[in-house]
Amino acid sequence: MGTRLIAIDDASGLAELLRENREFLAPWDPVRDDEFFTVAGQRAAVGSALQQYEQGLCLPWVITDGERVVGRISLTGIVRGPLQSCSLGYWVGAADNGRGFATAAVREIIRAAFVDLRLHRIEASTQLANLGSQRVLEQTGFTRIGVAPEYLKVDGEWKDVALYQLVSQ
Repeated sequence: MGTRLIAIDDASGLAELLRENREFLAPWDPVRDDEFFTVAGQRAAVGSALQQYEQGLCLPWVITDGERVVGRISLTGIVRGPLQSCSLGYWVGAADNGRGFATAAVREIIRAAFVDLRLHRIEASTQLANLGSQRVLEQTGFTRIGVAPEYLKVDGEWKDVALYQLVSQ
């Protein structure tokens, strides 16, 4: 189990993984057009993420099992100044779901956020029905701070989400 910075060369494997998991991820993701699930679509998404990384706005990683990519994890919306904060997002394919990959990846990205990037706070949100993701956040030290009604448009509908945060010590 590991993580590393995403690379353009990951586009093909990510496209395949996303196609295989399209139905599995649909309840938790925004509606995506067919292009997103192609190699070209993933090349564009990875390229955009790497541009934002170069600007200091995100930290886009893949979650790996050896050389095999099993998911993604990212810190996005990095804000400096008095806030020193970001948002966390992650997913793991169905075949590897529940095997500890997300928990290990969240632990690694927390270290990167607080030690390498010297951020103060990480925010995460999860749909109320996504108990697995809530367990991952709670196991890695996040505190539930409330519920935001109609916070996120996912699977074509505005969904209520549980909000979590982790503050550096």
